[in-house]
Amino acid sequence: MNKKLFKSLLSVAFCLLLGSFALILTSFRHPYHVGSVEINHNKKSKTFEITGRFFMDDLENALGKKYGKPFHFNDLKFKNQLNEALKNYSAEYFKLKSDGKFLKVNFVGYEEDHESVNIYLESESAERPKKVEAAVSFLYNYFDDQINIVHLIINGERISEKLSYPNRYTFGVF
Repeated sequence: MNKKLFKSLLSVAFCLLLGSFALILTSFRHPYHVGSVEINHNKKSKTFEITGRFFMDDLENALGKKYGKPFHFNDLKFKNQLNEALKNYSAEYFKLKSDGKFLKVNFVGYEEDHESVNIYLESESAERPKKVEAAVSFLYNYFDDQINIVHLIINGERISEKLSYPNRYTFGVF
């Protein structure tokens, strides 16, 4: 076999193999089911500002399973449905206590960010807490390998914890 022909065939085979590998990888969106939740106490407003960040497709699937109908980010006709669903979903899968008292947490809104979604929540007013407890179980209704990284930030002091399904509780003493 001619060297030039052999190299050409080898090159084509390599391209086909690489293309197949890329196709396989794109069929698996992401092998890990991870989200993050930041709970930050704002000294001025005396409220907790909460931001949850999750993969868009994971959140669509979890909402779909929970409410029995499809949800699609990046589609304006679903905006009102998503606001209502995320408000209810957040109320069920996120709880916050400050110094032993449950706080009312309000859904503020959401924002799409490429392949992820940011969910914004805010608590009722609470003086600078000494102990904060949170129950975080976002996406636990869909994945039994979900991990949520939770950051508690009070007066600039940060405590972070990894919560793996089924563990949903974290706390910090400040």
